[in-house]
Formats: sequence, C-alpha cells, structure tokens
Amino acid sequence: MPKEHYRCYGDLPAALDEELFTLKDDVKRFFERFYAPIIYWEHGIFRQTVFHAHLHCFPFGEIVYDLSQNMHVQVVKQQDDIRQWFHHQGHYFYLEDAHHAMLFPPELEPYTRIIQDVLRPGALGRNGHTQWRSVPQRIEEGKTLIRSTIERWQIFQQQEQEAGYAS
Repeated sequence: MPKEHYRCYGDLPAALDEELFTLKDDVKRFFERFYAPIIYWEHGIFRQTVFHAHLHCFPFGEIVYDLSQNMHVQVVKQQDDIRQWFHHQGHYFYLEDAHHAMLFPPELEPYTRIIQDVLRPGALGRNGHTQWRSVPQRIEEGKTLIRSTIERWQIFQQQEQEAGYAS
C-alpha cells in the first residue's frame, strides 16, 4: 500500500496499477467465493470534504444499470482513462460491475440516481432488509458480520496459498 497521499482513484500514478489490479483481483475472488460478484464504486473527490483515495468494493452480485440511459459520460477501458478524466476534467464518480466500468459526471442528479436506483437495491438485496437500519442497529449487527468476514478471509487466504496464489 502506498504511503503517499492520493486525492482519489484517478490520482493514482500508473506505477501503482499492477498493485491495484492485484488487490482488486484478490478481493474479487474472495467476494465471489464467499458472497456474490463484486462491484466497485468510487466518487473521486466529488462530495468529499477530505480528499483521499478509496475504492469501495461491494459484493452486490448483478446490478442494474442500463448503458442506454446514458447517465455515464465514458466507458472506461483502462485505468489511464480515469487518470486522464481526473487530470483534465476534475471531479467524477466511478462504477464498475462485471461487464463495464463507467465514469459519471460530477452532478448531484445522476449521482443520486445511481445511489438510489443501482447501489441501494444491490445493498438491500444482499442483506435481506427492505430499508436502511439505524446506526446502532448496523453497529450491533456488524459485530457478527465482521467476525464472519475475518473467518472467511482466513479460509480464503489458506485456500489461495494451497492453490499457489501469491499474496
């Protein structure tokens, strides 16, 4: 993991691409084995108050985003597409599923629609709840989920080692 500070995913230098792709692949295999297919989500520096690079990885399985809706501004073919957008256009948000990776404009309306129409159903569909729970409920429920995830990660690491994957 880099010790340097990067404002967002689009700010990462190309020298870190191999490490980033290795980490993404590790998390993808883990989620697919123990949960569901992964999606990646990042909102660049859009709607951040403290700029920092982070890439959300959610085991939501198949999500529903129709490319013909044209809320996105670019289909991402390579990591450099994100860097180029950030360095020339600035703000963005990013969504990647099993089929596509897309950049969206830094506008509240498409951002809100993606959150409500794509990510929220993915989250609710995976946890069995029909609506958001309070912070205290999520904290309490999270304790068991965290322990379970740690146990699964340890099993995953052992299986990966036995399969010859380097970590």
